[in-house]
Amino acid sequence: MPYLESLRVFVRVVELGSITAGGRDLRLTPAVASNRIKELERRLDVRLFNRTTRKLTPTDVGRAFYDHARNVVQSLEDAEAAASAFSSQPHGSVHVTAPLGVGKRIIAPLIPEFVDKYPDVSVRLRLSDRKVDLLEDSLDVAFFVGRPPDSNLTLKKIVDTPRLLCASPEYLDRHGMPETPDDLRNHNCLLLRYPRSPEWYWTLRTAGGSLRMDVSGSYDSDDGDVLTGWALAGRGIINKPLFEVAHHLAEGRLVELLPQTPPEPALFGCLYPHRRFQDSKVRLLIDFMLRRCREALSPNATRKQKDSVR
Repeated sequence: MPYLESLRVFVRVVELGSITAGGRDLRLTPAVASNRIKELERRLDVRLFNRTTRKLTPTDVGRAFYDHARNVVQSLEDAEAAASAFSSQPHGSVHVTAPLGVGKRIIAPLIPEFVDKYPDVSVRLRLSDRKVDLLEDSLDVAFFVGRPPDSNLTLKKIVDTPRLLCASPEYLDRHGMPETPDDLRNHNCLLLRYPRSPEWYWTLRTAGGSLRMDVSGSYDSDDGDVLTGWALAGRGIINKPLFEVAHHLAEGRLVELLPQTPPEPALFGCLYPHRRFQDSKVRLLIDFMLRRCREALSPNATRKQKDSVR
């Protein structure tokens, strides 16, 4: 077992690029993770990494060993997943990722409830608005809002969540209220942007169908909450899911814009590698989250949010 644990550490160190990050992902201190790597090198009698003060890279031997080690670790995880399907009490870790907004407001508050129900399961949540690679990052489930990426992953739809355009009263006092979609071209639009980001334009619903609006502004960020903060500070217009900004609208800190031509709803769903769904703890978490998220974002709940806005 110590050898297998050392293999796990080695694989994650290669994938994450540092001993500290690899150890943290496995809930090990840097010292313990480093010792695991040294033990593995002594056992194999080879150097697996080239180490400098700034960088850790696999040697040629390390790269070759990684391919085989990852297969061993993956086979072990698959075997454990197959066995857990027959267990009455699931156990182990589930690695989950979600965008910051939905992660903080919807996913994270539900995780303690899930763990209370299945106390032998631990959930490792990673929040980021950047694009992630489930297979490369060894993740089990990825929640998303918007267009799902093209992939061979299995997709489960949760709901279509309403979006809206909004800005602060201070911004509107200075720059005026947009009356038509074309007016957005003359406003500071705050965009979620990062390498390969899809949000270079906004798509609005009109009586004549979908309308693609190319918009721009002085600010963009890869963190959706940063955009909300800028909007609250009077810096521009944001395009957001209702659940992320309903409380700001209800309290008058933000104002809905162009309600007759709102943005198209965003798909809220999750992605997972098909083989992972065979693992009972992953299947249970997905089923639990789909049910509870749909309750939280049901039409009745959405209507209450809208009523609080009006």
